[in-house]
Amino acid sequence: MLQDQIKQLIQARTNTDGLTETGIPGVQLFRATQAMPCAPAVYEPSIVAIASGSKEAVLEGKRFLYDNRKYLCCPMSMPVQAGTPAASQENPLYGVYISLDPGMMSRLAIEMENAGALRPRATNTSETHGIRLATWDFEFSEALLRLLKLLGNETDMALLGQTRLHEVYYAILKGEAGLFARQAFGIGNAIARSIAHVSANLDSPISIDDLATRAGLSRAVFHRKFKQVTAMSPIQFVKTMRINNAAMKISEGMTVSEAALDVGYISPSQFSREFKRTYGQSPRQWSDAQQGQIATP
Repeated sequence: MLQDQIKQLIQARTNTDGLTETGIPGVQLFRATQAMPCAPAVYEPSIVAIASGSKEAVLEGKRFLYDNRKYLCCPMSMPVQAGTPAASQENPLYGVYISLDPGMMSRLAIEMENAGALRPRATNTSETHGIRLATWDFEFSEALLRLLKLLGNETDMALLGQTRLHEVYYAILKGEAGLFARQAFGIGNAIARSIAHVSANLDSPISIDDLATRAGLSRAVFHRKFKQVTAMSPIQFVKTMRINNAAMKISEGMTVSEAALDVGYISPSQFSREFKRTYGQSPRQWSDAQQGQIATP
């Protein structure tokens, strides 16, 4: 099976838990051999494909459990909780994390429309809030395998890496999450542009009125459309993005005060109060609980 070959390629190139760079920009491998409960994280535009084991993501109370039957597609930055609750030495998790380049995805989506490509039939519409699970179909598996077969050969990666990555993107846009991804990367998606602006400007004041104006929508319409896409109000989304980004910085060794200021909080004490309301622990207590754990995407 193609997935068995994919697993073998990942296995051969991951000697430790955590992320492993491949040499192809935007493509990382990862391994986990210990269970990790769900913790605050931010998924940037990406897909996460699990070749062996399973992974979990939670967005606004909705749980997404995925393995070698479904991959996760996240076309917009999303604040989630993520973990590997079933990973162990006996049942290690192996996977691939691929960043989705907005420019390349948009160009592909437009070219597919211009070429008269049929839109995939929408399924599982209850999963359309921010992230979606999609079936590992043959085209996706084959494109991913062809990409990973380049690893280890510097010349192949330099000359063919972007072309093979382009094939993976195309398989995603044609697959079960294709319509969902096209809606995010297609022309005129005001909410996706707003989310990209929030993600890039967390350290600056963010006005909901300004976001609505940028989107060309009234505040009321912007609020309704934003919640349809993310399952969160704009204010809640900004707050959760800030808290989760700060949590990731704290887990990497930054102090609570530095992390709070780095994501736009003027008062570290306000950040600590909001963090505790969200996750039931102070940032310091949460940080202490994370020691010794190795993050995967």
